[in-house]
Amino acid sequence: MAILSGEYRPGDVLSGEVAFSEALDVSRSAYREAVGVLAAKGLVESRPKAGTRVLPRQRWNLLDPDVLAWAFTGEPDVALVRALFELRGVVEPAAAAFAAERRDRTDLAAMKAALATMRRETLTTEAGRAADRAFHAAVLHATRNDALVVLAASIGAAVSWTTLFKQRARALPRNPIPDHVKVYDAIAAGDPAAASAAMRTLVDLALEDTRQAMEDR
Repeated sequence: MAILSGEYRPGDVLSGEVAFSEALDVSRSAYREAVGVLAAKGLVESRPKAGTRVLPRQRWNLLDPDVLAWAFTGEPDVALVRALFELRGVVEPAAAAFAAERRDRTDLAAMKAALATMRRETLTTEAGRAADRAFHAAVLHATRNDALVVLAASIGAAVSWTTLFKQRARALPRNPIPDHVKVYDAIAAGDPAAASAAMRTLVDLALEDTRQAMEDR
């Protein structure tokens, strides 16, 4: 969280193993294991005698669900939020178009079930947000494109964390479920253009809601 928030900046060298493990009140082996996790996610690099250094942002695995969770636990970086929505704006409308062409009954059933849970539980609950993640994952799965399907966890995490962030200080500014229904209806109708447009609108409105939430804080 300190790295993602900018408390530790790229190029900074972290305190030594002994000092840092004592400051965190953990064993040195636990500290080494944690640093290994951060290294695997591209946040730091450890070298003998050189210590543990924070890597440039371009090396960070920003699509890792853990990294996204750490980013949104504090105040998310505006540039990161913009980057996530730009990614969604590139990927999801195209994915919705592919889904409209390639979906089957199982895909539509998964989307419909997710929508039903979102309506019942609302996005103020973890169950509702899990259903939201499931809806977006089902759209990606329906593309039958393995390269897109592997983005499901990352897209889902981005969707969930931005939704949670938007309602920290106040209720959601609007109900986004009807926007999801329009995406589903277009995919179910087998209309790629309409599906893409509906998803584009969904992402754009979500970005506007998030911008408003950040301005209100």
